[in-house]
This record gives sequence, C-alpha cells and structure tokens, in this order.
Amino acid sequence: MKIVVATDRSETAQRAVAWAAQLAQQSGGELVLLNVRPEDDDTAEDLLRADADALSNARAIFRVDHDVPGGIVRAAEEENADVLVVGNVGMGGRREFLLGNVPNRISHTARCTVVIVNTSDGAAPEPPAAPVVEGRLLGRAAQIARIVSRLGLDVRGAISSAERAQRVRAALEELGPTFAKLGQILSTRPDLLSEEFVAELEKLQDSVKPLTEAEVVRVMEQELRVPWEDVFASIESEPLAAGTIGQVHRATLDDGTHVVVKVQRPRAEEEILRDLGLFELFAEKALHREQLRGTVDIPALVEHLSESLRRELDFREEAANVERMREALAPYDRLDVPRLYPELSTSRLLVLEFIDGVPILDAPESSERREAAHQLLEAFSRQILVDGFFHADPHPGNLLWSDDKIYLLDLGMVGELGPEVREILILLLLAFARDDPKFLAEAVLLLAGEDRRAELDLGSMERDFADFIERFRIGSLRDIQIGPMLDGILQIASRHGVRLPASLALSGKAFGQMQLAVTKLDPTLDPFRVIGRFLLRNVGQRLRRQADPQQLYYEAEKIKLRVLRFVEAVERAAGARPGQKLQVDFLGAASIEDAIRGVGRRLALASGAASGLVGAAATAAAGTAGWIPITFASVAGVFGAWLALDLARRH
Repeated sequence: MKIVVATDRSETAQRAVAWAAQLAQQSGGELVLLNVRPEDDDTAEDLLRADADALSNARAIFRVDHDVPGGIVRAAEEENADVLVVGNVGMGGRREFLLGNVPNRISHTARCTVVIVNTSDGAAPEPPAAPVVEGRLLGRAAQIARIVSRLGLDVRGAISSAERAQRVRAALEELGPTFAKLGQILSTRPDLLSEEFVAELEKLQDSVKPLTEAEVVRVMEQELRVPWEDVFASIESEPLAAGTIGQVHRATLDDGTHVVVKVQRPRAEEEILRDLGLFELFAEKALHREQLRGTVDIPALVEHLSESLRRELDFREEAANVERMREALAPYDRLDVPRLYPELSTSRLLVLEFIDGVPILDAPESSERREAAHQLLEAFSRQILVDGFFHADPHPGNLLWSDDKIYLLDLGMVGELGPEVREILILLLLAFARDDPKFLAEAVLLLAGEDRRAELDLGSMERDFADFIERFRIGSLRDIQIGPMLDGILQIASRHGVRLPASLALSGKAFGQMQLAVTKLDPTLDPFRVIGRFLLRNVGQRLRRQADPQQLYYEAEKIKLRVLRFVEAVERAAGARPGQKLQVDFLGAASIEDAIRGVGRRLALASGAASGLVGAAATAAAGTAGWIPITFASVAGVFGAWLALDLARRH
C-alpha cells in the first residue's frame, strides 16, 4: 500500500503525518510526504526531506503549484497512491465548507481513497477578522505625500492647467482604487472642476493587476461555501475585465448555462475603508479652511464618495439594481438586462447571465436597431424624469447588442432623483426648449432650494442662460447634446454661487454617455421631439388615471368637505355661527404669563416707592408734624427694598 500524506509542516499537519506513518507501519506500506507550495522554497524542501529521513520507509516530494489542492491531487495520481491523507484544518466544527479549503477540495477531486484526519481536536477555525483600518492611516498618509511630492502636484507651479490635470490623473492612478474612483466621480462634476480636469479624469481606467486564478477561486468558495466544482462546470481563467473592486470571469454552470461571475478583490474593502478614513479626516480639516470651504463642499464630496464606494463594495446592491432596472425596462421589447442568479450571489460574488452579443457600435443596420435607439432614448428619459432611478454609466461599453435587443450591463453605479427634483428638472428642460431664460433661471433657483439672495445678480444669470440657449438652437440629435446642455447649466449656476444637487450632475453625465450611443444607432433622432412626446403621453396617462369616476367622486367629496369646514370656521370666528370663537395659542404660554406677572409686580413696587418719596418730600416742605414725612419715607424704603430683592432674585 502506498500512502501519500500532504503536509505544510505546520503543527496540525504534523499530526496528519504521524497518523499516516502509523498506518504505513501497521500495513507495511510505503509512506510519501508531499508538500505543494505556490512558490519555490529551498529551505522548506530541505526540512521536508529531513522529516522523511526521520521516519522509516518514507520519502519526500516537493512540488510548486499555484493551485495547491489541485497540485496535491495530481501528485497523488502520479504516485499511484492508494490512500491520500490530509488534515481537517478549516473543516472542524463547521457546517459549511470554505472555498479555499484544501482537504475539502481534495475530497471532491481525488480518485483514490482520501482520509481526513482530525488534527484540530474538532475546534472550529476562527472566522476571518474584519478589515483592519485603524493604525494604518499614518503610513498611508505618508505614502500619499510621497507620491504627490514626486509627481510635483504644486498648484503654485508655472504649469498649464492641462499639464496640472495630467499630473493629478497620474497621481490618482498610482494611489490606488479609492483615488481612481474619486477621480471618476469628480469627472461627473463639471460644476466643481474645469473642463481640462473633467476631460483628463474621464480617462481614468481601472488599470489594476488581475487576480490570480487561485485568488478568484478562494473568494468564490468562501462565498458559495462549497467547492466551486459543485456549482460550476468550468471557469475561464482569463478575466473579461479587472476593476478596482471586482474582477469578471466567464463561467459555465453545472447544467451547461453560460454565466459571468463578478468576484470582489480580497483586499478591496480593507484598502477602500482605509482611504475613506483619510478622506474623512481631510474633510474635518477642510471645515477650518475658509478658502477650501468657499471653493468646494469638501465634506459633501467625501460623503458622496463614501456612500458610492460602500454601495459598490456590496454586490447585493448591484443585484437589487439589476432587478429594479428589469422592471423599469419592462415596457420596452428592445431593451433588457441579464438574468440574475440570486441564489448564487452574495455581497462579494455576483452571478449573471452571459449575453453573447456585440458592442452596440457594431450592431448591423436594421429597423430593429433604429427602434431600439428610440426606445433607449425614451427609456432613459423615463428613468430620469419619472422613475428617478437611472443607469449612471451607460457608455457604449456597457451596452450590448444581442438578439435584436440592447442589454444594459454593469449596474454597479446608478443614480436617483427625488420627486421634487424630477418635477423641477422637467420644467428646466421645457424652459430650455421654449427658449425662456428667465424661467430657466427661476427653475435653477428652485432646484437649488434657495430663495433669491440679496447678492445674487439674477439679471446677469438670465443673460448668461440666454446666451447659452442660443448656442443650442439646432435641431438634430447629432448637434443637440443633452449631457453637455445640463453640464453648461450647472457651470453657469456655479459661477453665480448657486449649487445644484450632485444627482443632477450625474444625470447630465449619464445623459451625455447615453446620447453618444444613441447617436451611433440612429443619428436622425430629435431628442426634444422624443422627450416631448414621452412627456405628453405621460401627462395623458396621469390624467386618464385621475379620470376614474370613483377616484373623481372621492377627490371631489374631499374638497367639498374641506371647503365646508373652512367656511364654518370663518363664520364661527366672525360670530355669525354659534360655537368656539377664534382662539390663538402661544407656545410657552405659562412662561409668558409668569413674565407679565413679574413685570406688573415690579411696576407696582416702583410706584409705591416713588409715591412714598414724593409724599415724604411734600409733607416735609409743608411743615407738617415730623412723624408724617418719616412715615412716608419708611414706606418708600420698604417698597424700594422689596423691589431690590425682587430684581436680585431674578438675576
């Protein structure tokens, strides 16, 4: 009998070796000590040979293989092992299996008998520790300072704005995923940055080193809680995309269904939370810098970045976005999203249907393509203006043409607009389309939630809007760019000190990306005509819903009752109808009564003291008996002392 025992020479693994050695001795078989490591290690190999020499009838095998479980199974097969022995570390006391678990993987794939030895006394392994962020901020801050210093990001330097923007982009790329995301978010804020900076930051890509196959498998199995072979028939090792937070691979389920798997990078959460801690500290410092406060709302920007990144770290958010977008696209037969596999998706793993298609820019010319373009423009208008939920990154790379449909991919970044913002945004677009700069300025102020400030030059802002509208007086989609139009409105408002919601900037950016795609599909579309028809149809639908006889009767009765109650209240207040008269309630009435009482008391005391003094003076001057002026003076003294005590008690 040939017995192969896998060991990494740890304390628990040595227990498995001892058990295998005892089995070999009892059966008279051959013992092979096997150590598989992801990288070469001469010292480990020498120590393994020493262990084998210390045992009778034993030899050592050292292998280098990035897939440790697979390497153990392959080595056992090459040795024609009868029994493969491994320790149970990572399995004891657990109901589920960890994906990176070596013994569990081996038990599912080895062709010989596998013995899993209890080397941990049945104790459950400690769960993975939460990401450690505290204590690392200082080192990270020093690293940031070195990179910034090396790239020469000195705003006082005599360099052009374009060169400064290039240096900032280079620094953000080198500083890692959080800073790259910061740049991507800032590229959607033309109200905060110049055109040069926005254009440069748009070039930021998730240029990160791809995860190894072993790292991908480890995360998948940690989330699935079973070996990946129990769920997937195969996984392609080459990633479709590698981003700052996740990596995407094509895979096949055990039933033959083709899917894509998005796996979160193992250290993404730790790195992002660490950098967010630095951003929050910076935001606190920025509150004390008047110059920074007046330029950019740093705390609001950091809060926006933090919320965005925390959402992207939880893949369940993206899964919910996929299902919500599916409902939003239900009325459109040329638009869809990939199917979600919720039973396989977790906070760090997302499994979606694989769409076998081509980029929309490569879609063949056809009537279906033009119809899909019309539906995409209308659907996006509906998302922003009616539903308040929209795809925030609809560039051509996230739009796929398949089966005469456009599939919207990557819903990790979405935007939301509240009902009030949507209503005012519709007015803003209509004012622009109707060439009404005065009302456009009013709509912008309403959207900002600000009253007219004394220092705001409303006339100047209206003239700027009039000039801006004039530049867009063209009639085809190729020339009317809705995204830049909204960006321009944001910039004009910012120049006049009016700060609009960040969601508006995001919707403008998304509109611009969507329009780029639709322009390629059908350059003849008129956006205002499509949006206008959609708005008119939407108003008609709302009116028809409200025209329901039962609803009309109900609303009319509510109005009638409220009018009657208002008339009765007016009649009672005027005395024309019996009942409770007009009553005004003051908050803090008891304290008001006490104050009035106190003031009246002091006035009375002051009057008594003054009267006593006047009486004493008058009787003394008239030559009356001496006790009379003394009496008046005594009364005045008593009242005066009483008043003094009352005032002293009050203070």
